[in-house]
Amino acid sequence: MPGNSTLIKKKLIPFMQKIREAILREPVPFVVLLLAAGGFFAFSKLASEVAEGESFKIDTLILHMMRNANDSNFPLGPPWLEEMMRDFTGLGGVGVLTIVTLSSAIYLYLIKRKDLMLYLIAAVGIGTIFSNLLKYDFGRPRPDLFPHGSITDTASFPSGHSLVAAIVYLTIGVLLAESQTRYRLKIYILSLAILIILLVGISRVYLQVHWPSDVLAGWLGGTAWALMFWIIAHYMRKDRRL
Repeated sequence: MPGNSTLIKKKLIPFMQKIREAILREPVPFVVLLLAAGGFFAFSKLASEVAEGESFKIDTLILHMMRNANDSNFPLGPPWLEEMMRDFTGLGGVGVLTIVTLSSAIYLYLIKRKDLMLYLIAAVGIGTIFSNLLKYDFGRPRPDLFPHGSITDTASFPSGHSLVAAIVYLTIGVLLAESQTRYRLKIYILSLAILIILLVGISRVYLQVHWPSDVLAGWLGGTAWALMFWIIAHYMRKDRRL
């Protein structure tokens, strides 16, 4: 036993030193990895609470807050706000996200960056399948407290609009930000991507087509997915494959 302990220490200590050196040399990928892992962990915890019905009370409270105090058949605010929310929710729709993804992929192909084109298609395509499988697995019914402000025909958890929008806009946002040299432009591009993602999710709750926990799960899952693919791309670039 003492011999085994000594052997483990001889192998473990150098291994840990190499990890420490790698983190000090490139701290950003390590931070992104922690964020991705944290996002998936938070998603799993939230999914567990939803499955056990622990989120129902706060979900219901937030949906009630989104309705007109005098007539709950109408959403909070003037009619133009509801129409604007439909515009925002369209930014996370299948049609818009497909156009955004395909047009970006074609652009990358035209500038002879097939590697980045395949990276984008893989991140979005597999992420969309991931979202649909989760919906099928959970099978959560849509909110039925008030009239829906948008047509729906799939399960509720997680919000596909929120999840896939996070994948698409963050992945494209990261590609654009990494092509810039000025930090102001990087921050502006990523901030714009995050703003669009937030507006899509909020609109889904406002239009009463998703429980708030559906949207939060979509944000967590989509963001973690996009970060995971960024890490993969980062190390593929170091390996000269991307």
